[in-house]
Amino acid sequence: MAKVITPPEGPAFDIKLREALEERYLAYALSTIMHRALPDVRDGLKPVHRRVLFAMRQLKLDPGSGFKKCARVVGDVIGKYHPHGDQSVYDALVRLAQDFAVRYPMIDGQGNFGNVDGDNAAAMRYTEARLTEVAALLLDELDEDTVDFRETYDGEEKEPIVLPGAFPNLLANGAAGIAVGMATSIPPHNVAELCDAALHLIKHPNASAAKLVELVPGPDFPTGGIIVESRESMAEAYATGRGGFRVRARWEKEELPRGLWQIVVTEIPYQVQKSKLVEKLAELLSAKKLPLLDDVRDESSEDIRLVLVPKSRTVEPEHLMESLFRSTELESRFPLNMNVLSAGQVPGVMSLRDVLRAWLDHRKVVLVRRSNFRLDKIAKRLEVLEGYLVAYLNLDEVIRIIRQEDEPKAELMRAFKLTDNQAEAILNMRLRSLRKLEEMEIRGEHKELSAEQKSLKALLKSDDAQWTKIGDEIREVRAKFGPKTELGRRRSTFSAPPSIEFVPFEAMIEREPITVVCSSKGWIRSMKGHLGPDADIKYKEGDDERFIIHAETTDKLVLFATDGRFYTLGADKLPGGRGHGEPLRLLIDMEEGREIVALFVHQPGRKLLVASHEGNGFIVPEDEVVAMRRAGKQVLNVSGADEAVACAVVQGDHVAVIGENRKLLIFKLAEVNEMTRGKGVRLQKYKDGGLSDVKCFTLKDGLIVYDRSNRARNFSAADLKDWRGERAQAGRLPPKGYPSGAKFGGPFGAV
Repeated sequence: MAKVITPPEGPAFDIKLREALEERYLAYALSTIMHRALPDVRDGLKPVHRRVLFAMRQLKLDPGSGFKKCARVVGDVIGKYHPHGDQSVYDALVRLAQDFAVRYPMIDGQGNFGNVDGDNAAAMRYTEARLTEVAALLLDELDEDTVDFRETYDGEEKEPIVLPGAFPNLLANGAAGIAVGMATSIPPHNVAELCDAALHLIKHPNASAAKLVELVPGPDFPTGGIIVESRESMAEAYATGRGGFRVRARWEKEELPRGLWQIVVTEIPYQVQKSKLVEKLAELLSAKKLPLLDDVRDESSEDIRLVLVPKSRTVEPEHLMESLFRSTELESRFPLNMNVLSAGQVPGVMSLRDVLRAWLDHRKVVLVRRSNFRLDKIAKRLEVLEGYLVAYLNLDEVIRIIRQEDEPKAELMRAFKLTDNQAEAILNMRLRSLRKLEEMEIRGEHKELSAEQKSLKALLKSDDAQWTKIGDEIREVRAKFGPKTELGRRRSTFSAPPSIEFVPFEAMIEREPITVVCSSKGWIRSMKGHLGPDADIKYKEGDDERFIIHAETTDKLVLFATDGRFYTLGADKLPGGRGHGEPLRLLIDMEEGREIVALFVHQPGRKLLVASHEGNGFIVPEDEVVAMRRAGKQVLNVSGADEAVACAVVQGDHVAVIGENRKLLIFKLAEVNEMTRGKGVRLQKYKDGGLSDVKCFTLKDGLIVYDRSNRARNFSAADLKDWRGERAQAGRLPPKGYPSGAKFGGPFGAV
């Protein structure tokens, strides 16, 4: 039988579940925001990083000291200050030591601390660490009452609430974190530029955001790269505290023998793992989604060297890289969201100016507290030194009192009007200090301390003097980490946004000359090279020549059908020249019974004149007829028995129209409307039959007409005087010498 568990006895009370959940979730959210995810604007650190550095200082792991095992450091951190998992603390420690993750590392690591490929660090029992000069600057003056301390989680130790922060760490090393309902993302910056901006802000407290952006032009990532964001965009991001930066890999073209070349990538965007980048490139290459790339090789050692082999040496390097930037992490966007804790309490988004101002204000508080602490120490030391001087002036009496009196301390205080501290110091003085030289040294020390005391009091009274002192300290930081040092030199450079906004489709294809052959029955193929008129081109039995066009593999072919639709074909997609090709209807969805009116190479910016059998037509921009769909694009509306019969390139100032009845009409091109789709206007009027052909030409140059043997005949403006009229007239039979038939003939677009 199951045992029945009864609830413990006690007072019963009701709890509203909604209120209880809200209260507990709010407590969790505040804990995450203030004690885990968001950095303090003053020292730029989260609690775990601050505790790691403080614990290492307590272990005396200064920059000039020896290394100690990371396991020892992690043990002290979780045992004294940070009651969380050892792995999370070790991960935080490791990141502070990675020169590819932190712009100015705060921990000097010895051993395997991971790499840019994404490999993890060795276990903490194998690695060793000590502080760097950057961390020393953050921790410096910690023992001089510069910041407040609080009890640790168990109440046995004390830990600093914030570090003195003589280094502008928040912006120099950046930060990233996700809290409850908010997040932060701050990229690293160059510390010399930050110091310049801070010095300018000291001199000009009301400095504009635009001026500060001139001094801090953008991030400086530890892995380098090229920032391609526009100046306007970056200025707005720094002014508002929100935005982002596009970062591209740094690459160069490397020449190879026999005219070959390859791309070598030497720097990749920040926080991109090289191994995953290479893996992604290989996947896209296998899936044939990178048509310009033939191979990718990782030849990296200590420095990054990714080799990208193009498909062909005729490919433009800029087009190759642009296609890779658009489809891989060779270009990434680093967000800017300067959401930080102001004064360690209030989360909020700050601008660049606000962040620098908060750091400077913190440095001023540190300076004042440090000066007061030093003044207190000086006052106590001067008090003791004055007691020593009294002892030297009355040495024999002092010795007598100490030897003979039962309570020498009280007697000394009464006899020489000494304070308790002075009397205690005299009693604790060693015999060796009674030599004459010691008296001189005490007088010299008293003089120096008095001068320092006077200087500090003057400093505390003058706001300008305080800012001058802070400025001098900032200049020292700039000198130590300036652009002439290896650590301080700028790694990320700037470039204007790319002029190639997209990779042209043509760039994906190797440019080669071809001859497009289309037969009367609609069989199409492409043959290598530009074939001459005497080339032997064979057709299926019962079929013959219709269109022969010289083109290139990067061209688009435009086809106009009798249903008024335009179809677009990629020249590289056409079947090869072996055999007789393939029917057009396998490439496009052209209805049965429809025929080809015109086939030509697309030329952007050109205009076309289209016309139907009933004699209607209009002008359409050629860019409007291109549609890379099998169904094509309806442009000329035809209905019933009507169908499209003509398509001509718009050029010149007049239009020539000829009907099936061989009547010719010439009128001004300006009388024809320009549209993108429709039925158009009446071009020529007929009693029987319909329109046969249309052509645009320049009247002063004359009208060129071709016979069936492709021989040209030119009719001058004077010859055509009687055939000039207005649109929609019937026209008249062509002049003497006009070739038989009702066509103008010649190649597409011939005048």
